[in-house]
Amino acid sequence: MLVVHPERCTACRLCELACTFHQDGVFHPLKARLTVGIFPEDDVFVPIICEQCEVAACQEACPSGAITRNLETGALEVNTSRCVGCRMCVMACPFGTMVHVDVDGKMQKCDLCKGDPQCVAVCPWGALEYVEPNDAALARRREVARRLAGVLKGVRV
Repeated sequence: MLVVHPERCTACRLCELACTFHQDGVFHPLKARLTVGIFPEDDVFVPIICEQCEVAACQEACPSGAITRNLETGALEVNTSRCVGCRMCVMACPFGTMVHVDVDGKMQKCDLCKGDPQCVAVCPWGALEYVEPNDAALARRREVARRLAGVLKGVRV
């Protein structure tokens, strides 16, 4: 699983570029499976990643069963041959990490690069970390979620 250390993020967005280059062969941040949330008024930058939820709303909302868990990596993955592009997963995901691919109308999400996340490999600041799920990592995720909730408290959409 990925762990975010927001205090180390500088919003360089190399993670977004590495993601799309690895996944799609192009540098295109809008197609990245993660996004860097930038809150300049608070001087806060937070990589927003798929949480690979144990009970995943995206998976449960998918009417075609296109989202399944890779038992080797633990990542939830989209089977594009089954995806109908209905975007139910987009509406269900509380983190906004589903990506609609304009070319074929299918959905995509972080698949942890099959166990070798390129966003982690290129981050020069260590803002992203790939770790085995355990209690320490879960505690860290809760801390990040608590901080993010505090930052977003004043944000209006």
